[in-house]
Amino acid sequence: MNIVLIGGSYGIGRSIAQQQIQKGNSVWIASRTMDESIDGALHLPFDAFKEDLDLTGFPEQIDGLVYCPGSINLRPFTNLRSDDFREDMEINFFAMVRCVQALLPRLKKSDQASLVLFSTVAVQTGLPFHTSVSAAKGAIEGFARALAAEMAPRIRVNVVAPSLTDTPLASKLLSNEKSRTNNAERHPLKRLGTPEDIASMVGFLLEIGSSWMTGQTIQVDGGMGTLRI
Repeated sequence: MNIVLIGGSYGIGRSIAQQQIQKGNSVWIASRTMDESIDGALHLPFDAFKEDLDLTGFPEQIDGLVYCPGSINLRPFTNLRSDDFREDMEINFFAMVRCVQALLPRLKKSDQASLVLFSTVAVQTGLPFHTSVSAAKGAIEGFARALAAEMAPRIRVNVVAPSLTDTPLASKLLSNEKSRTNNAERHPLKRLGTPEDIASMVGFLLEIGSSWMTGQTIQVDGGMGTLRI
């Protein structure tokens, strides 16, 4: 399969790329920088926040597309400006829409393509200080359900909604051992998520084993979204 990752050079995206390469799939990563330890992926320089997607270098047929860029902008609502909401919407939602529109003709060339997007547990489970990111990710969930209905049966569209995962993006929230322990204890499974946890779910959604799934938001969150213990 031909798998394209937008912004997939670090954290969860890096794990997705590595798992897909190990499975024998061809992987293209469109991102600002590239982790050179990802052996076997083709890098296409791209800044989702600033640029339209240049299709040069992408495969003519795309079987799986994953949009990885995101933000963790956690502040009290009273401390947020309108520009903060616009910035979160731009990187999480509008840049994603531009990428999907640009690559949709190549997804349509696959017998059954899979599009995977990212939300957050905070959309379905109200959490303080998440108003901006929850608004942006909530837009993704609504978009995904509508697009899944429009693209069926040729293109499946699903969303993965993690809780706090140990990635470079979350490093400010996990800056010392106390914060790591406290955040782990908030989850019923008593640990932080790993990039591999999330990548494994994405891999499942890209594969034939999930071929009867579309329009779903799947929480991979250590039980945070549904359990109270």
